Amino acid sequence: MYAPQQQQAFGNMQQQQQAPYGQAQGGMGTDQQPWAQFGMMNDATAQMGMQFGRSAVVAGQDYVNKNITRHLPVTHLLHSFNVSNSYVINKLRIVLFPWRHRCGLSSRVVQRPWSRLVARNESTGQVEGYKAPRDDINSPDMYIPVMALVTYILLAGVVTGTRGDFHPDNLGMTASKSLGIVFIEFCLIKLGTYLLNITGKGTVVDLFSYSGYKFVGIIVALLMQLVRVRGWLYWGVFTYVFCANAFFL
Repeated sequence: MYAPQQQQAFGNMQQQQQAPYGQAQGGMGTDQQPWAQFGMMNDATAQMGMQFGRSAVVAGQDYVNKNITRHLPVTHLLHSFNVSNSYVINKLRIVLFPWRHRCGLSSRVVQRPWSRLVARNESTGQVEGYKAPRDDINSPDMYIPVMALVTYILLAGVVTGTRGDFHPDNLGMTASKSLGIVFIEFCLIKLGTYLLNITGKGTVVDLFSYSGYKFVGIIVALLMQLVRVRGWLYWGVFTYVFCANAFFL
């Protein structure tokens, strides 16, 4: 049996041995705190970066809306490319045979020739503009003029190639001359609308659309040259497409 003093001394020794272990555990807990703080700092930095990115995107959208959209009617431009296959076929028929254009039925509404259909709000019934070209055959579009311009440039290169004097620079010159003519026509028409005080939303896109329809008739004339049509027959076709385009406009 141990004496009371020996038991007390033995208990003190056990407490002294356990104290460093407890201190070591406390030290490990203290060492883990900087890593936790580092993780919190990373989360805060990521949130700040995401917030900064959102702010930059919003600022960029505002800049585009205030500066680019103001000068370029993007909404009306996208509206003019909203076409369908049936619209393109019927529109080409009207451009080449405009005097055969009669009253039609569009979206269960009797449409007079050359009149455009308006788009109304489904809930209020208020007019919100004109319907898209795919829903209105009389609506001007940009798809046919752009495709006709590209086709004309390529077909002109083919015609010059059949003559034996084709050069790649001819395509660039043809494109430059065509765009220059369209721009001059646009400036003259725009001057006329300004003098007559004619204003309207999307007028710029509509003017370019109507100015580009003439390339459809030019393509027909080039096809006549490609199949070796000469003399009075060629000039008869040329006069026909010229008068058809004038009547269409």
